[in-house]
Amino acid sequence: MESEIIVGLDIGTTKIAAIVGRRNDLGKIEVLGYGRSESIGVRRGVITNIENTVQSIQAAVKEAEARSGVNIRTVNVGIAGQHIRSLQLRGSSIRKHPDTEISQEDLDSLTSDMFNIAMNPGEKIIDVIPQEYTIDGESGIKDPKGAMGHQVEANFHIITGQTSAAMNIFKCIQKAGYNVENMILEPLASSESVLSDDEKEAGVVLVDIGGGTTDIAIFLDGIIRHTAVIPFGGDIITEDIKTGCSIIKKHAEDLKVKFGSALAKENKNEEVVAIPGLRGRAPKEITLKNLASIIQARMEEIIEYVYHEIKSTGLEKKLIAGIVLTGGGSMLKHIEQLTQFMTAMDTRIGYPNEHLASTVPEEITSPMYATGVGLVMLGLQRNERHLTPSNEQVQEGDPATETPVKQPKKKPGGKGLMDWFNKFFEEGID
Repeated sequence: MESEIIVGLDIGTTKIAAIVGRRNDLGKIEVLGYGRSESIGVRRGVITNIENTVQSIQAAVKEAEARSGVNIRTVNVGIAGQHIRSLQLRGSSIRKHPDTEISQEDLDSLTSDMFNIAMNPGEKIIDVIPQEYTIDGESGIKDPKGAMGHQVEANFHIITGQTSAAMNIFKCIQKAGYNVENMILEPLASSESVLSDDEKEAGVVLVDIGGGTTDIAIFLDGIIRHTAVIPFGGDIITEDIKTGCSIIKKHAEDLKVKFGSALAKENKNEEVVAIPGLRGRAPKEITLKNLASIIQARMEEIIEYVYHEIKSTGLEKKLIAGIVLTGGGSMLKHIEQLTQFMTAMDTRIGYPNEHLASTVPEEITSPMYATGVGLVMLGLQRNERHLTPSNEQVQEGDPATETPVKQPKKKPGGKGLMDWFNKFFEEGID
């Protein structure tokens, strides 16, 4: 049986992508349609111009609507940026009826309570992820549903961010004419689409190199252990090329994409590319070795930041599955080899193919769309836990449109981030 329709909206520094998908009978993600627009109001993962971002969101979503024939009303949106922090906390609750089985509602209630933790001024909890549970002193339980017990405790991975940054995302989507169903940390979304359960169990680092930021998620024993956002990505490499070669940004981006390499030694001095001159000036010749030297210098800096984050967790020697690179920046030639050389960790490029149906357009299988595909997957997972009949995305021309499509309930306890935002805007605070 096919699942309900979910929309993932990836608001990136260089592009905004909307992906409409659902789970098919085989459990794979079937992409019904997608849209992409240039992102002109976002810098380093943070919205800096509301109106420009609204226009870009509308352009991407309308293209996805046209391709899929789906009337989009709600989206699952990603959040990133330098302001993102993660911490580990422990929560517990005493059950009133310890002789009954622990239900999903019990676990959701414990998770919801964590949203009440006091934060620094200007910060808000974006997501609370249970890691492992302890029932009456018995620890290391991954799924306690069905067990009996008096006291339920859990370790939580808590992700926080600036309230203003999260509110700007919410505001842009509302102004564009849509509602936010879930706000999801982007490295979590990317990891969902490109990592296998075996890798998460063995220990793995997901590195998503986007335009404005590089997002990191570390897993071990199937549990999220650390998340971080580095404020450098593909855009800063383009800026370096622009400055180092004295050319305009458009030509710098084209050079990076078509001829760029992360290893200077893999290029020869005699390999030259000509850039058109400005206003009748003579073309400018640039050697590919020079180009690669500029790229390698910045990539080494980014990888050093990544490696520092890995070492700060103390898990460096335990991450058997090594590093998985994804995002648009991972498409740079020789980046795999450079990362492996600098970290001495096994490295591969992560594609979202494994979770996608065979009918998916080839473009969507690119690492560039890993976050968007992951947003659809996580949106499906969260919605499948709490479903109730309601009107939701409707596929035009489908006889089933007369039947209400399932829509997720609000998070139990009403203490989640989205409930806080809804209350905030309902009270008319601007």
